[in-house]
Amino acid sequence: MKVVHTIKDLQAELADKKNIVLVPTMGNLHDGHLQLMKTAGAHGDTVVASVFVNRLQFGPNEDFDQYPRTLEEDCAKLEAQGVVNIVFAPSEKDMYPEPQVFTVQPDPKLADILEGFYRPGFFTGVATVVMKLFSIVRPNKAAFGKKDYQQLRIIQKMVEQFGMPIEIIPVELQRNQQTGLALSSRNRYLNDKELEEATLLYRTVKGVKEALEAGSSDADALEEKAMETLRQNGWQPDYVAVVRRKDLLAPTKDDLLTREPLVVLAAAKIGTTRLIDNIEVF
Repeated sequence: MKVVHTIKDLQAELADKKNIVLVPTMGNLHDGHLQLMKTAGAHGDTVVASVFVNRLQFGPNEDFDQYPRTLEEDCAKLEAQGVVNIVFAPSEKDMYPEPQVFTVQPDPKLADILEGFYRPGFFTGVATVVMKLFSIVRPNKAAFGKKDYQQLRIIQKMVEQFGMPIEIIPVELQRNQQTGLALSSRNRYLNDKELEEATLLYRTVKGVKEALEAGSSDADALEEKAMETLRQNGWQPDYVAVVRRKDLLAPTKDDLLTREPLVVLAAAKIGTTRLIDNIEVF
């Protein structure tokens, strides 16, 4: 496994490589990331993992400066796994040698709802850095986790709209096997008590899924009940939303009756840490 830090060095390494699979990350890797790498390895011959904390997707009051930067530990994990061929860990100066004024503006109908509503500009930052990574790496395929469900849909739509010859590989959300808690870099911000209480988010979205699969046709009521459950247990929920998988819009009554594929998305704060989770339905 080689670690490169500049675009020039990366492209030299990739010059004769074929069937390249990119896994974009912001580092601070956990088992969920390692599953992304494993899936990527099954879909290509050369796996490139990028490690870059992207300033463009952080709001003014978010945790860019505090976001964990653990490149040495990350590389040790990737080396031990034995799947990744190249780690691309550029500096901010290399990725953004001048202010990034050309940006990718996702469809507001997809990007200004849910996460995009609570984090304005977030998906512009995500889409822009991913487009830039695609341009630098020129992969044949790229792996993205379903944990960031809305992000996955936006990247899929971006690739489709721009006619990019890149296959997007969705990878299932990874959970703690004992508690069900979705694996996340932000879990390390939780103290022991919060870590125990954090499992309520998963139990809540799972409860909505079970109610829908049992025949409930009132998604609005299920959402509000789930939000109230979180509030009563000391959480600050932003949303619990039942939406269609294909476009992230609220389902119609017919959608519920015909069992249109849905997903329950949730975001909430426990203490000062904001967590997201989701679970597919039908």
